[in-house]
Amino acid sequence: MPTRGPVADKDVADLDLAWTVEEACLNARPSPVQVGLGGWTLRAAGGPTRRTNSLNPLRGHRDDPEAVLAQAEAIYRGLGRPLIIRVPDLAPEMDALLDRLGYRAEGETCTLYADLPQLDRAQADDVALLPDPDVAWFAAQAACEGVSGAEALRTYRASLDCLVLPRLFVQRRNAGATVAVAYGVLHRGLLVLESVATHPAHRRAGHARALVLTLMAWARRQGATGACLQVVAANGAARALYGGLGFTRDLYGYRYRRRD
Repeated sequence: MPTRGPVADKDVADLDLAWTVEEACLNARPSPVQVGLGGWTLRAAGGPTRRTNSLNPLRGHRDDPEAVLAQAEAIYRGLGRPLIIRVPDLAPEMDALLDRLGYRAEGETCTLYADLPQLDRAQADDVALLPDPDVAWFAAQAACEGVSGAEALRTYRASLDCLVLPRLFVQRRNAGATVAVAYGVLHRGLLVLESVATHPAHRRAGHARALVLTLMAWARRQGATGACLQVVAANGAARALYGGLGFTRDLYGYRYRRRD
């Protein structure tokens, strides 16, 4: 049974922030192919990434989930892909239907938030800043994440090609090699942290922390007041890293639902 969050206990301000963060996170990792379905958005980028290949709820009125599910199934079937539904705690009405239909839950994820500090913390001076990713950044990102499939590489690049919001790409080098990468996107006063990854041979050396601090300082200079990110709930090391950087507020969780 999927984990449900205490959405009913949130006050109006909490819900407003949570939905703003949800919007920002969707925009920070866009899909080249999207279809609106009665208060839901169907994303179909191709490749292995569930975020850009799933049905997602939007804020406000949403049509009957059973009707939307049938429409989404038909579209994904035409694309030769399985239907994957991303269900945040903010919009749990799909869960009861999916339970009844035998959809399993996977990929439980937390959405974390931090107020940006008024003063910059100590920053590394060996972090390179890029307005957009170049070939070397993409190659380093793939090496850090351990991605080698051509389709995964192609669809990741296609996703970032769709970014239209203010963004900054960063990387850290050590002994001539890039050891960590990340990027940040600004939306409605929020910094969204994305693709924070360290090469397996260089982990636990503070590289990811240096990149996150750089992005937070950049965002504050641009007028942002908060930062957010989404991390796999079971990733204890990542959650400890972000907790030490002020990401102690868990806004909501989400999970993916699919049928075998």
